[in-house]
Amino acid sequence: MKRSLIPAKTIVLAAMAWMGTDQFVHAQHTPIQPYKGKIGKTIKETSESWAEKKKAPAGAPNVVWILLDDVGYGAISTFGGLINTPTLDSLANNGLRYTNFHTTAICAPTRAALLTGRNSHSAHMGLFPETAIGTPGYDAQIPFEKATAAEILKENGYNTFALGKWHITPLADLTPAGPFNRWPTGRGFEHFYGFPSRGSIDQWHPELWEGTHRQKDQQDGKHFNELIANRAISYVSGQKAGNPDKPFFLYIATGAGHAPHQVAKQWSDKYKGKFDGGWDEYREKVLANQIKLGVVPKDAKLPPRNVGVKEWAALSADEKKLYARFMEIYAGFIEYTDYEIGRVISHLKESGQLENTLVFVSVGDNGASKEGTFVGTVNNYGAGITEEQRLKKNLENIDLIGSEFSKVNYPLGWAAATNVPFRQWKQDANSEGGTHNPLIVFYPKGIKEKGGIRNQYSHIIDLLPTTLELIQAKVPEQINGYKQDPIEGTSLVYSLNDAAAKDRHNVQYYEIHGSRAIYKDGWKAGSLHVKGQDFNADTWQLYNLKEDFNEITDLSGQQPAKLKELRALFDSEAIKYNVYPLKDGTQGYTLQTAYKDLDRVVLYPGQSTIVDVAGPFALKKSFSLIADVDLSGVEDEGVLLSRGGFEGGLSFFIQNRKLNFVYAVGDGTKYVVTSEHATLPQGKVQLRADVKYDENGAGQISLFANNSKVGESKLEKTTGYVYLHEGVNVGFDDLTPVADTYQVPFTFTGKINHVTIDYNPGQQSSLK
Repeated sequence: MKRSLIPAKTIVLAAMAWMGTDQFVHAQHTPIQPYKGKIGKTIKETSESWAEKKKAPAGAPNVVWILLDDVGYGAISTFGGLINTPTLDSLANNGLRYTNFHTTAICAPTRAALLTGRNSHSAHMGLFPETAIGTPGYDAQIPFEKATAAEILKENGYNTFALGKWHITPLADLTPAGPFNRWPTGRGFEHFYGFPSRGSIDQWHPELWEGTHRQKDQQDGKHFNELIANRAISYVSGQKAGNPDKPFFLYIATGAGHAPHQVAKQWSDKYKGKFDGGWDEYREKVLANQIKLGVVPKDAKLPPRNVGVKEWAALSADEKKLYARFMEIYAGFIEYTDYEIGRVISHLKESGQLENTLVFVSVGDNGASKEGTFVGTVNNYGAGITEEQRLKKNLENIDLIGSEFSKVNYPLGWAAATNVPFRQWKQDANSEGGTHNPLIVFYPKGIKEKGGIRNQYSHIIDLLPTTLELIQAKVPEQINGYKQDPIEGTSLVYSLNDAAAKDRHNVQYYEIHGSRAIYKDGWKAGSLHVKGQDFNADTWQLYNLKEDFNEITDLSGQQPAKLKELRALFDSEAIKYNVYPLKDGTQGYTLQTAYKDLDRVVLYPGQSTIVDVAGPFALKKSFSLIADVDLSGVEDEGVLLSRGGFEGGLSFFIQNRKLNFVYAVGDGTKYVVTSEHATLPQGKVQLRADVKYDENGAGQISLFANNSKVGESKLEKTTGYVYLHEGVNVGFDDLTPVADTYQVPFTFTGKINHVTIDYNPGQQSSLK
């Protein structure tokens, strides 16, 4: 009997047919209870006793949390914006608008803070899983001592459902082998449907998981918004059929309005011509609306345009036409998202549950996105392209904007406009434009006033303690054997029925990418960090937010003592909550994937898709793809290995009896290498593609069949890391095709034994 030896620096992923829907739900177990019955020698002499199940208090409300993505304070009609959101308008008009609510300024930290009720660095999510480093504030390992809302509510007798975007699982855990204890179903959610990794998703071709199982492409052309709304209704309906008296916790985190902005024309066309007046006119109209609604002070003024944003009147006719279309798409995207949220709310109403449901809507996880460049993006992940080239490309593809063949983000002028009345935008933790978002609270049983305004200072970490107080739930001393750390947020229940109540959340720090701020009792000090600059050289500003709501007048020169006091407070809070060491990306990041230290990765047909950003090919490192196959006939063809889709990636495949390799850079450029002359051999064959990068950003692809070179081509430009929406597949391509010559899935018709990714091409390997 022969043994197969697999060296330590090789990972082998095999078929995982055992991975079923929600297979890895990590149930929270109650210790066995003392038996209260009587055991006799016969059943007649025995009195039975059953363990008591955890129950919520009679009449406990359902809880719904809704988190939108990349939506600024001045976007939606509920807070004076020009994008119609009738569902959110209705919730606010029958509940409360909180006008002084804050997030962390960026995605994953806000999600970790929301779900745990602790500050993001305290929850070890100071930035992204993709940028994790080995320090407590940034390792992306949310401690089990900081239980999530789902874990806590499950201990209090609730069913728990999560839908949409997750983005707080460590990269190394995002493999078919797990571990799964930091996936949604490992952190208290009994059901999950959405995407566990990265910050965005293709809305028309979403890569979806249910539980920990990758779902096959069965969306039938449905938009991601519709899919998660359908599943939310299904989860709630099934739960109520099974146990109508049991409350549920439903967490919906949409992909909207994060790029790519994609929506059906029927929604975007509702805004045709509505933004032709431009972003300067938009800012003026929205501020007037906000003053009228009472969601900003009556004397609020517009701040100057953000640096780099041009006056609308100075743009060319082509630029105006293009930029207006970008905003029409974004507006339609947000209104359509509101519609699908409305279907869930309508279901609760029609089933008689809405009146006993507590709803929180955080309109954004940060301010409006500044990732769209000054001219917008049609393909959001283009590499090595100038603004002039991008503008030309955008104009050429204006009819594709918002479609399934685009990856759209709007220009920075619209980001600034939808952030009215604040300066700056997403990522800027020093500015209200990065952190100040609308909050809607709806709870008919607990809120007396309909359509009220609340101006109390509040933060995303406050939603969990508010929820717990309203539903009369407690945080157990231990959950799953882990002693629980204190909740760090402040309950807002004191303000629900008292508009004049004094603030109770009096101190709050902020930090993202080295930009930082500290708030205390209406005063705020902040510093916008310049990447690469010494942190000690950063300039700090000082604002009195009670008199200067949107940070127009810097008082640092007039009140240096107050600034010094606040900077000292930031330092103490930073030490307390794991904010140090400060970092800004100049030191570089090593993606902490399961593959980062491997010489070889061996993949097999039938295995689950490997999550894109957590998979191989993430670093700019030369490699070989080696496919060991059986070609039983000359007509055998199909994909051997693929990663990515039409937006960018690579595909290794056989077509028309030729070996092919497509390398898509991400800006629309695709390099195609095809074997020359000779037909591929039959029988057991080793097919290889060598991808070699040079130090000048170019490279070369060479194709081999049984070690004989059959094709070669130069790469004029390369990308070592493309942030894609589609993962790694063996034996087929998924969702959208990398190559233009086939349609997905283009499943391989021969037999693949395995495909090896070798990071030491031409060198001695550790695999013997």
